[in-house]
Amino acid sequence: MTGRKPAIFVDKDGTLVENVPYNVNPELLEFRPGALQAMADLAQQGYELVVVTNQSGVARGYFSEAELLVLRDALARRLREEAGVQLRGFQFCPHQASPDGAPVCVCRKPLPGMIEEAGDLYDIDLARSWMIGDTLDDVEAGSGAGCRTILYDSGGETVWKPGPGRAPSARCTAWEEVVRIILEPA
Repeated sequence: MTGRKPAIFVDKDGTLVENVPYNVNPELLEFRPGALQAMADLAQQGYELVVVTNQSGVARGYFSEAELLVLRDALARRLREEAGVQLRGFQFCPHQASPDGAPVCVCRKPLPGMIEEAGDLYDIDLARSWMIGDTLDDVEAGSGAGCRTILYDSGGETVWKPGPGRAPSARCTAWEEVVRIILEPA
């Protein structure tokens, strides 16, 4: 286990970037206030950065995986150029939830599949990692993978459905708070 690095797993829409529904246009990519500086601060402390995002627009036929990967590349380039941060991974679930909202795969959040896959791919220590997202599904995915979790309360959570693994380690409304909590001595 030695040598495994911690990571910041971060939801894309509504957390890292502004939520523009079903967007794959790099020109509409706008970082949430404070997100770039937060990513730089966390990377400087040795955290890998991995985006984990549900992208049902692929299954719905709104855009292709190739179009999503163009957006991924633009996101990675901007993180590198504007914050000096290397994006370690971009895990996405291209599936649509079932009509009752339940996942139909092992990768769709609230299941931890994308986080666990990234942990294996990038040799990440999940117990020392954090999942940051704007919904309790993000929190549940992080908890299920063994990460600490932060609900980045930007208004994305609308259901507030309680349950096992859905209580975040912390709740914040600003990226500055997120960084302070993560870097605070235990």
